[in-house]
Amino acid sequence: MTATPTTYQDTVPRALRPGRTGLVARAVLLTAASLATVFPFYAMVVLSLKPGAAVELPGSLLPWHLSGSSYGAVLDAQDVPRWLLNTLVYSVVSVVGVLALAALAGYAFAKKRFRGREAMFWSFLSMVMVPYHVTMIPTFIMMAKLGGVDTYWGLIIPTLANAQAVFLMRQFIRDLPDEMFEAARLDGCGELRIFVSLVLPLLKPILATLGTFVFLWHWNDFLWPLIMGQSSGMRTLTVGIASLQQQQVPLSQVLAGSVIAFVPIFAAYLAGQRYFTEGVTGSAVKG
Repeated sequence: MTATPTTYQDTVPRALRPGRTGLVARAVLLTAASLATVFPFYAMVVLSLKPGAAVELPGSLLPWHLSGSSYGAVLDAQDVPRWLLNTLVYSVVSVVGVLALAALAGYAFAKKRFRGREAMFWSFLSMVMVPYHVTMIPTFIMMAKLGGVDTYWGLIIPTLANAQAVFLMRQFIRDLPDEMFEAARLDGCGELRIFVSLVLPLLKPILATLGTFVFLWHWNDFLWPLIMGQSSGMRTLTVGIASLQQQQVPLSQVLAGSVIAFVPIFAAYLAGQRYFTEGVTGSAVKG
């Protein structure tokens, strides 16, 4: 006798199954939400491809008479490539630094035994409750006295201590079985080798997830680069694009700069999408 495969629909009571009207309403709601989400990006791209044209809604949003001259003007500008380089350095170096420090700290808080561990961890985690803007001015004064204004290290170093990243790493590593670490120590592995050869490969999903969030945060950061990069040569893309509006630059070029700033973060998400999904799913299952 052949058993009939059971589907998810069969396990749901008939009274709880959505009717045809409910399915249609759900589809309409999801479609409307998707269009509302995509529309700003569509408007940004279309208006950036219409240089010199007056904005007249809704006619200006129609995809006719498009030109890429605004992108050429933005990329040929003297400061924009420098702003792009500054943003890449700020984002990439910060991601590497945050992930390295968070993984090391998370491993120490999760698997090492030392006096004051819990007090140190919760004291560090309490910084999450302190608003970012409260510490910004004292941090700037300290970095200014150290000569960090208009420098890469002054821009990057204050952002490396990320309490949220340490907390997530610690929670992820804490769930790894202790027997695995004891077996590695019996085989003669030192702590550094255990961390590099055993822990880091298992952290790929959470590293990709955290890396995506940290990259997005640094790429879109505005306030900290604004006060630390006081010369035009040390501005990031977000600060530089905002400064274009004060120079009476055409709207199409400002939006073209916004599109250029959006492409790398979208590419970063696509590159880490598989690990990002695994990290989010794994965290949900453990929770």
